[in-house]
Amino acid sequence: MKRRRPGWFGRGDRLASGLAVSALALLAGFICLPLLSLVIWTVNEGAWRAMASQIALDALLLSAKTTAVTMAIIFIVGTPAAFLLARAQFPGKRLVNTLVDLPAVLPPSAAGIALLLAFGRMGLLGEHLRVLGIELSFTTAAVVMAELFVAAHFYVRQAAVGFAGIDRDVEEAAKVDGASRVAVFTKITLPLVYPALVAGAVTAWARALGEFGGTIIFAGSFQGVTQTMPLAIYGTLERDFDAAVALSVMVLGFSFAVILAARFFTGRAEERAGQD
Repeated sequence: MKRRRPGWFGRGDRLASGLAVSALALLAGFICLPLLSLVIWTVNEGAWRAMASQIALDALLLSAKTTAVTMAIIFIVGTPAAFLLARAQFPGKRLVNTLVDLPAVLPPSAAGIALLLAFGRMGLLGEHLRVLGIELSFTTAAVVMAELFVAAHFYVRQAAVGFAGIDRDVEEAAKVDGASRVAVFTKITLPLVYPALVAGAVTAWARALGEFGGTIIFAGSFQGVTQTMPLAIYGTLERDFDAAVALSVMVLGFSFAVILAARFFTGRAEERAGQD
């Protein structure tokens, strides 16, 4: 009796692999075509001038600054929060998990209104802050808060999955050898979870960079103060389509460079972890 060869040689396997390749090619083409159209449209002097305009430079610089601050806050606060969600059991944990995930499904415009009602001049907390001379709405700080509100979930959730997937025996062995909890966390846990942290950080940064609805409602769109790249693209689109396309290409290039760098460092970290 002739035995069926395993792997990719079976007829069913070839069909499945063909469908998988076709699906991947279709997805890649669907993503690539709009991006390629953006790049092709900018092959003219007007587009290059738009990229060098003051509006474009101010928006790009502001986006870089605000997303950097946002990611610093997310990393400092989100890392221990993710560790706690992954390792600890406490009353109300399901509720906390739901609250962490809620901004991911909340419409951006609703997020902006919520922030405005909480921290705006007449908001629940904003009214008391105004008495102290602190105003958050329609400032650069409001941009960071909007980005933080919509992006933190992506980092915390990915980091929590990473912490939950670590072999606890490795940490326990280090404790038996005399390592403190802090030493175990910084020298063993963090290196092991580093790829997950980078993946979460990239996703969160991309969400923060693309934030629009919450920012325009809570922070407004003022050049050099609150006008990030998405807001600059939207504002420019009303009067100069070519300039809007050029700004979109700037964001595309900036995002591609950051994600490529993150993938590179993640790959290096995984290689070192495999060698160890």
